[in-house]
Amino acid sequence: MPLSSKITQIEKQIWNLSRDEQLMLMEKLVRQLRKSRQSERELDWKHLYGLGKDLWRTEDAQEYVNSLREDRM
Repeated sequence: MPLSSKITQIEKQIWNLSRDEQLMLMEKLVRQLRKSRQSERELDWKHLYGLGKDLWRTEDAQEYVNSLREDRM
């Protein structure tokens, strides 16, 4: 079922709710959206610290960059 069709069905159900029920639904939706937005902002990059420390252990970084540049030519 296409998304627009699902939304249309939901809208019909919402219009059958009382005003108070519609407000309760709206409050729940707003809380959920704020919660998901907050979790997106709380991305913690600290767990990535040090993951690549062994990546360049055996190769000089400048030599690697130079080899990449040679490959592009």
